[in-house]
Amino acid sequence: MIYRTPRGTQDILPQYQAYWRYVEQKAAAISSLFGFERIDTPVFEATGLFLRSVGETTDIVEKQMYTFDDQGGESMTLRPEGTAPICRAYIQHGMHNLPQPVRLYYFGSIFRYERPQAGRFRQHQQFGFEAIGELDPALDGEVISMAWQLYASLGLKGLQLQLNSIGCRQCRGVYLDVLRDYYDGHDLSLCQDCRVRAEKNPLRLLDCKNPACQEIVKGAPRITDYLCDECAVHFEQVKEYLGGLSIPFDLNPYLVRGLDYYTKTVFEIQPEELGGQSALGGGGRYDNLIEQLGGRPAPAIGFGTGIERIIMSLRNQGLAPPPLPRPHVYVAYLGQDAKKEAVRLAAQLRLAGTGAILALSDKSLKAQLKQANSLGLTRVLILGEAELARGMVLLRDMARGEQEEFPLGEAVRRLTG
Repeated sequence: MIYRTPRGTQDILPQYQAYWRYVEQKAAAISSLFGFERIDTPVFEATGLFLRSVGETTDIVEKQMYTFDDQGGESMTLRPEGTAPICRAYIQHGMHNLPQPVRLYYFGSIFRYERPQAGRFRQHQQFGFEAIGELDPALDGEVISMAWQLYASLGLKGLQLQLNSIGCRQCRGVYLDVLRDYYDGHDLSLCQDCRVRAEKNPLRLLDCKNPACQEIVKGAPRITDYLCDECAVHFEQVKEYLGGLSIPFDLNPYLVRGLDYYTKTVFEIQPEELGGQSALGGGGRYDNLIEQLGGRPAPAIGFGTGIERIIMSLRNQGLAPPPLPRPHVYVAYLGQDAKKEAVRLAAQLRLAGTGAILALSDKSLKAQLKQANSLGLTRVLILGEAELARGMVLLRDMARGEQEEFPLGEAVRRLTG
């Protein structure tokens, strides 16, 4: 049997690593600018954490989670989203005692059993950040600004910010009654999943990607017409802050996101080249989640973005990352005594901060030079028995076809200065 990557997963090969490091460095730098600190949580958690937070009637819980019993009989789930583990850590470690809001960011693998397609994997890497402990709508503007600035710093163009408010427990109940009445007249046209959603979780009806169901959504009542006074004022202030930050947005009254814990502000940022069919990243408020998980009440807002989708957009827009640092010196030799000195010389170069590749397997000089050329190394140090006897070394410039000889003791200084 020839083993391959499991369906919906991928190997990140060396030639693509520059994209990953570039995105990660930009994300960490933006997080630092906004005062966010890194946190890392386990790749799996107690299953109950996600049942209680994400929502038992969401597609994630019903269809997509990787759940297993460990050897102690405990039900565990590979992390299907990033926010709930952060909230668990906030509660567990008493972060409510820290100055609020607590600003945290993370990188991590996310696991969902989905149908693989462009930009969608069963294991993907996510960058996200959470601000916990503050209700001020200015924080909503700051979090959205942070996400927008991340994409701008990467050079991405043509992005669209979709914005909505889905209200709070108080006003959402009124809206759901109206929404049920509307869908009662369309039940025969709904897909099978939406027929279940209409009974269990009608807000999820607005999130269905089935084309026929999307046509029904277009005529659905708008949740923003049913916001209570508090939610309406909050949303107006968020829009004002975004205007002051010169961040363009489109109001989308049917944007609800796919997780049950969201309240008030929700948003998505979509890449133009995908025609708005797939979000690059998104997030929103989850003001009740900390309390729902057993902590003290703490309003919060967060954002998450798939690194694979960012890289796909970078490549679609022809944006190349800066190359990763790599060795630029090749150390060749002829003879066993010269090989021993070449091993020491390569080590000295690396200790001095200059990357070096050492020739191996006692190949001919011609073969060594060919390998250096294949590796794209333009400077080759050559140690032969004759040079070694005189305490000298040759430096060949592969690009110019020139070479010079100088004392072996000067090699490190010459190549690191």
